Amino acid sequence: MYKSFTEMPVWQKAHDLSLDVYNLTVNLPRSEDYSLTSQIRRASSSVPANISEAFGRQTKKDKSNFYVIARGSAFETQNHLIYGKSVGYFEGKIVESYLTKYTDLIFEINKIINSLS
Repeated sequence: MYKSFTEMPVWQKAHDLSLDVYNLTVNLPRSEDYSLTSQIRRASSSVPANISEAFGRQTKKDKSNFYVIARGSAFETQNHLIYGKSVGYFEGKIVESYLTKYTDLIFEINKIINSLS
């Protein structure tokens, strides 16, 4: 049993990925500050935020809802990564690596959701 959400491997992966995405977006054009930069950062940071919120909830239903939101944010982040690659902001190999990591993270979140059902 974990004493803190920070001990959870799924949170650690989500947190690390959100930092990766932040670093990926540091050099985006200033014109993207209120669109792609903001959207992808919010989506990626939402994943560990919702995992931590699920940790603090009491009921399985409540916990599950926050894991579902975290999973949705992971998919949203994948979409923004693909978009950034398509418009030439992000290098293909880096995006492919992050997409794979997010797919693995989504698999982990799905296992947690299924265990709560």
